[in-house]
Amino acid sequence: MNLILTLLCLLPLALAAKPSPGCGKTPTLHGGNHTLLVNSKLRWLLLNLPESYTPTTPHRLVFTLHAMGGNSTMVANGEGGYLPWYGLPALASNTTTPTIYVAPNGLDRGWANREGEDITLISDIVKVLKDNLCIDENLLFSVGFSYGASMSYAIACSLAKDFRAVSMQSGGSMSGCVGGTEPIAVYGQHGIDGDLNITTARRIRDQFAQNNGCQLEETRSPALGSGAHVKVEYKGCKEGYPVTWIEYDGGHTPQPRDRGTNGTWAAVETWKFFGQFK
Repeated sequence: MNLILTLLCLLPLALAAKPSPGCGKTPTLHGGNHTLLVNSKLRWLLLNLPESYTPTTPHRLVFTLHAMGGNSTMVANGEGGYLPWYGLPALASNTTTPTIYVAPNGLDRGWANREGEDITLISDIVKVLKDNLCIDENLLFSVGFSYGASMSYAIACSLAKDFRAVSMQSGGSMSGCVGGTEPIAVYGQHGIDGDLNITTARRIRDQFAQNNGCQLEETRSPALGSGAHVKVEYKGCKEGYPVTWIEYDGGHTPQPRDRGTNGTWAAVETWKFFGQFK
C-alpha cells in the first residue's frame, strides 16, 4: 500500500481529457492570421496548429501574450527579445498531448483591459477555438512577459475556473484583477535588479499561494551580482494547484540567463510547470 501511495504521488497532475465541441469536426480554422469582433472592435490574433493536427485528438491550448509595445508577430517569430512562442514548442513537441498556440494582439500594443475588454477577448477566443477545434478543456494555459504577464494575472483572477495554469514573467497588476479568489496553478519569475516593482509581483505570488492553500514560505533572493536564480516550489498546496516562484539576479528581460550559460531557463521552467498537467 505504501508503495502504491508513493507511486501515485510521483504521477503528473492528471485529469481525464475533456474534449471540446470542436472535436470530431472538420476544422474551419487554420494556422495564421485571424480577426474577431469583440465589443464592436476588430481584434487580431495569430494561431499556430500542429502540422499533423487531428480533429479527434484533444489539444492543449496555450495563450502567448506580448509585452508593452510588442505584438503577436514578434511573439510568433521570436523578435524583440522573445523566443518564438516563448520557446515552448520545442520543449512540448515530444509530449503525447499536442499543443495549439494562440497569440492575440493587445489594443494600443498593450493590455490595459479597460472595463474588462481584454478578458472578454480571451474568453471569446477560447469559445471560438473550442467550437471549431479539438481542445482539451482541462488544459488551457497562458504565458506572458511584462504587460503580457500582467494580462496573465488578470486571466488568473477572472478565468481561474477555465484556465489550468498561468506563467507570469516579470509582470505586475497593470491589467487589473477582477475576482482573484479562486485557486489556479501559478508560476512566477521576477528580477531583483532593474525589473518592474518586485513588491507587486511578490504580493501577486502570495495572493495565489493563499488561494491555493500553500504553506507560507520564507523565500530567498539571489545576491546582487551573483548572476544566479533561486527557485521555490511551495509546499502543502491543494492537489492540482502548485505555486512555483523564481527570483533572479537581473533586470527586465524575457530571457533571463545565469552567468556562464548561453540559454535562458525561463522557457524550460515554464514548460516544466505546464507540462506536469496531463
